[in-house]
Amino acid sequence: MFLKPFSIALLSLAALAQAPTGEKLAPYYPTPETIVERMLDFGQLKAGEKMFDLGSGDGRIVIMAAQKYHADATGVELDTDLYVASEAKIRQLGLQKTARILHEDILKGNYSQANLITVYLLPDSNLKLRPILEAQLKHGTRVVAHDFGIGGWTPDKTITVPDDGEGRSHTLYLYIR
Repeated sequence: MFLKPFSIALLSLAALAQAPTGEKLAPYYPTPETIVERMLDFGQLKAGEKMFDLGSGDGRIVIMAAQKYHADATGVELDTDLYVASEAKIRQLGLQKTARILHEDILKGNYSQANLITVYLLPDSNLKLRPILEAQLKHGTRVVAHDFGIGGWTPDKTITVPDDGEGRSHTLYLYIR
């Protein structure tokens, strides 16, 4: 029992020592599990595809993409505590071969290999991300945005998921580049 908290503490110290700099683009607000699944279904994620969750928070989208969809899933998270917690959860579940979290600024990442990108960022943050995606994404890459569309892009499809018991509905936007 002592080794687990000790190894997490060591990972936390190492992550703090190498903490990336960058602008926090959204507050942490976890996506409900039912919406995570709807996002991945809406994005038509298939086994073996490369997916990125930008601003991955606690890693729940990455974990579901690897576990249920058998995708090669990568999250990108700037916040050190969220990065450490999500990496620990991935290790606890034994998903290291197909799931990982990068501790970096999403505006500095390389997403050129992505088949699917998921985002739950604020509208201004989506606007900052847009030119990076436009420059990097290959033809046919799918982007699913939760609640806030990507300004300047026209979605290929939009769905509204009714209230699932948490008190509000959710809107998903699908873009195919």
